[in-house]
Amino acid sequence: LQHHRSQIHSFIHSSTTHLHSNMSAPAIRTRITNMLGCKYPLVLPGMSWISTPELVAAVSNAGGVGILATGPLNPDQTRDAIREVRRLAPNKPFGIGATLLMPGAEENARVALDEQVGLINVSLGKPDWIADAAHDYGGKVLCTVVNAKHASSAVESGADALMLTGHEAAAHGGDVTSLVLIPSIASRFPEVPIVAAGGFADGRGMSAALCLGADAIAMGSRFATTVESPLALATKQAIANPHLDGGSTESDTIYGKNFDGIHARVYKSPAAIKANEKPASFPLVLYRAFMAARKMNIPLWKVIPGVITQWDKMYPVAQLGSATEAIQAATVHGDLNEHGVQFVGQCQGMIHDIPTVDNLVQRVVHEASFVMQENAAKFHVDYDYEYRHRNLDATASSSDELYGN
Repeated sequence: LQHHRSQIHSFIHSSTTHLHSNMSAPAIRTRITNMLGCKYPLVLPGMSWISTPELVAAVSNAGGVGILATGPLNPDQTRDAIREVRRLAPNKPFGIGATLLMPGAEENARVALDEQVGLINVSLGKPDWIADAAHDYGGKVLCTVVNAKHASSAVESGADALMLTGHEAAAHGGDVTSLVLIPSIASRFPEVPIVAAGGFADGRGMSAALCLGADAIAMGSRFATTVESPLALATKQAIANPHLDGGSTESDTIYGKNFDGIHARVYKSPAAIKANEKPASFPLVLYRAFMAARKMNIPLWKVIPGVITQWDKMYPVAQLGSATEAIQAATVHGDLNEHGVQFVGQCQGMIHDIPTVDNLVQRVVHEASFVMQENAAKFHVDYDYEYRHRNLDATASSSDELYGN
């Protein structure tokens, strides 16, 4: 049976192109697909220098929902990127990301509201003012959270849905795994749709997430390793290397806070090992943060007041800003040895190829459908078996009564 199951899973992976050429997977209906108007419950999270208009549009055109990364963009670039997504994926649902604690995020969010983007993904900040403005034109707010306390605050502030980031996730996941986080939050907030992030890269993960109480999955590392993704080819190939000796397994990541000041998961490379050995010195962090702000055309007068008045919050953000050079080196230039540090999830152990986005989406949905049906069959009741055992139990009870046992 196990051999038969492995053969079927292999068939699904190797035959996706054939399946897709004959028929696309049927639509899946969940609260997220109903809310956002997408065909499949698949989300591309906003990843800096990866979730560009081209990749966002590819995911939305394939039936999912792409979220545009605006962290590296100024307001004018954000507006241009939004309009480029609409040009590449006309009338398809998409969103933008807004990490509110970062410099320039509020301005980019206001551009998205002005452009009436259908979905705003908020993290590291309260979404109340964004929710009020988005709801005026029918937009939705998706808040990224890592625990129940954050989820409660997000819902009270007007979030329409929650993205739960488990410990397995790339970058800044929480300390609770998706296996526990999803059903826990789903039970506490049964009326709120959930997007599960962290550890998801295939149809088995989708089916598991739906069973745990999620309404969709986000696949950052998996979508980053596709043909349309702008992630450097050398980095894609490193992540997709399946070999146990020298390849990338689920164990080949590092989770710590020395790199950018917030606990983050990165690809285990020589540069990442060195970057995580000890935190950068304060002067170096501040210098790099200001240089990063300058590169993103963020005036220093917008950065300095926050550093002075909210030091406890802004120092980690300054560390995050100072890490941009290393992130770009890996993401844009493919340097994993000398300077580059790449965010990646533990699901890299399940990434063994570089497909097109459309091919990947079809593979995931077909596999999820098969897994759901296969597992449902396990719960089929053998009525003949039940009847025989009930009769045996009844006979035994009669014998006990007859002989006084």
